[in-house]
Parts: sequence; structure tokens; C-alpha cells
Amino acid sequence: MTTSTRGTRVPAVLVLEDGRTFRGRAYGAVGVTFGEAVFSTGMTGYQETLTDPSYHRQVVVMTAPHVGNTGVNDEDPESSRIWVAGYVVRDPARIPSNWRSRRSLDEELARQGVVGISGVDTRALTRHLRERGAMRVGIFSGNALPDEGTMLAEVRQAPEMKGADLSAEVATKEPYVVPAVGDRKFTVAAVDLGIKGMTPHRMAERGIEVHVLPATATADDVYAVNPDGVFFSNGPGDPATADHAVSVMRAVLERRTPLFGICFGNQILGRALGFGTYKLKYGHRGINQPVQDRTTGKVEVTAHNHGFAVDAPLDKVSETPFGRAEVSHVCLNDDVVEGLQLLDQPAFSVQYHPEAAAGPHDAAYLFDRFVSLMEGQRA
Repeated sequence: MTTSTRGTRVPAVLVLEDGRTFRGRAYGAVGVTFGEAVFSTGMTGYQETLTDPSYHRQVVVMTAPHVGNTGVNDEDPESSRIWVAGYVVRDPARIPSNWRSRRSLDEELARQGVVGISGVDTRALTRHLRERGAMRVGIFSGNALPDEGTMLAEVRQAPEMKGADLSAEVATKEPYVVPAVGDRKFTVAAVDLGIKGMTPHRMAERGIEVHVLPATATADDVYAVNPDGVFFSNGPGDPATADHAVSVMRAVLERRTPLFGICFGNQILGRALGFGTYKLKYGHRGINQPVQDRTTGKVEVTAHNHGFAVDAPLDKVSETPFGRAEVSHVCLNDDVVEGLQLLDQPAFSVQYHPEAAAGPHDAAYLFDRFVSLMEGQRA
């Protein structure tokens, strides 16, 4: 049960599974929530972050000290609701100021029942997560808080992210179509594993009619829309659990249909090609991550949200059941695989968000690359 904190100073406590505790004030809804503690380094775009389905079951710590300055509007959400399990900020804005603002962030969190905490040292919390790794966390708020031993025990009973199969929980239940802007040039079947609203919009801008399908869609469902290309979206959870999506992607690869995947879709392609996946210590989250496109040498500033990665060799071309494959993009901070491409058929993926919501536009060319693959296949 949750209530609003608007205009109050309700006490709140954040408890990590290793016993570290931070005290502050309730922000958003009052109540209890659990999830995986992760941090985001983006200084802007908090509304897009909150509504990104990839953050399902995660408690997001904002490294930017001031959050909520521009309030909440009705144009920028990436889905129909806030997906984060909890929200941690240092200094929330007292008064939002933006011509598009319709309500404060605090009001929106409370309206959607999202439990948060403010007034904590997010710098110290972020350093702790960098050193110890992402871990389970609980936020407890209200005037009758349990003792720390009880709170810690409840946190340790919460489910872990490793082994979590979450795509079907956030994906659309029914197919829908995003029409092409202007003349329709191509049809794409997009498998929704937690898709952001801006992604099909970016394709529609390029004359693509996008058929968004549930995560449970079969290969027959994909080809029922007569696609020129197939897209696999971002999404939450452990890619090691996504056996169904992997089998559908393999069916697409067998038919040599142009294929593009982002984030979770990149991990699915990795598995489909025979590579493993693993959990990163604390992940990549934010809109300022440097990635090199190894096919051009260009360095891009990109938007990330992933706690898992593909285990593929950086120094050689790999033989796979679908031909030769190589790592096309790499993170310059830690050499994590950020993209894959097949050399013998039209398929590629990246581990980050090229739709620039919220984030830089450096990677928008990837949608054009997908269009080029479909043009080449048609020719």
C-alpha cells in the first residue's frame, strides 16, 4: 500500500543486501519496494528512464544531484507507465519549471505508486555499487519503520535479477501497428521484449510500417506480416532465460531475412549465434557512454541500459551456424561487447539505444543501416 509524500518529510530508509543503509526522506509514494540497485549517469532524460520497460524490477539511483527540475510532461514517456521498482535522488526539485510540464515528478511517482527516497548521498551510494556491484535493495518509508534487521532480512528474500525472465511481463499483449510516415517503403516485424515507444517511431520516419508483436510471438507470427525485416527490441531480465526469443531469432536467421536487434536483442543474437552471456558487475546505464563502431572507427556517445553482456571474442572473426560473425562495436570504458554483425548475411545488433530517447543522436545511422540491408535484400 502506498500514499503520497507531497509536502511532507516522511522518513525513509534504503537497505542494501550487504547491510549498508542510507537514511533520507520519502519521495513519491510512501510504502515498501524491492529490486536491484543500479545507477544511471544521465544528467537529463529522467522521464524516459522511468518509463523504459528495461528498468522493470530495478531501483534506479540517479548520479545527477538535482532531479525533477523540468517536471513531467505528456509527450516524453517511452511507454504507458513508470517501470522502475524504486527511485533514489539526492536533491529533488522543489518547483518544476518547464513550459511542457504538467505536474511534478514527485506527484507522478506518487500517482503511479512508485516508492522513492530523497536526501541521501547518492555519490557514496554509487561508489558503493561500483565497488561491490549491483545488488538487491529495499526502500522502506513511513512513520512505523521496522528495525534494520527485519528490513535486511526482507531485502535478502527478494528475487535476484540473475535468472529472471521478465520480457513477457512488460511486452504488449496484443499486436499493434505503427504506420509509416509518408509512403510505406518496407514492413518490419518488431518482437517486443520491452520496446521503447521512440524505436518504432524512428523506423516509421524512414518509411517503415512496424508491426509490434508480443514477446510470445512465434516465427509463424513474425512471417504472417510478410516482413522485409525483423527487429528484436530492448527489454529487462537475464538473456540466459530467453530461450523462446532465441529460437525465433534462429528461425529468422535461417531464412536470411534482414535482422536488427538492440540491447536485449543484441544479447539474443549473441545466444542465437552460439555465444554466451554474463552479468556485468554494475552495468552500463546513462546517456554518456563512449562506444566505437569498429567498422568505421568512429567513436559515438551513446545511451545505455544493460546489466548483462555478450561473451564474444574481440580479436577475431567467429564461425557460427549462420556464417561468420564479428564484434562490430565495443565500449571504450571497459571493452564490453556493444554490437555484433554477421558477415555472410544481413543481420546486426547493438547493445545500446540508437533511438536517442533520452540521449545523443550519434547512433541514429543504425536505423539507416537497417534500411540499407532491406534495400539490398530487395535488390
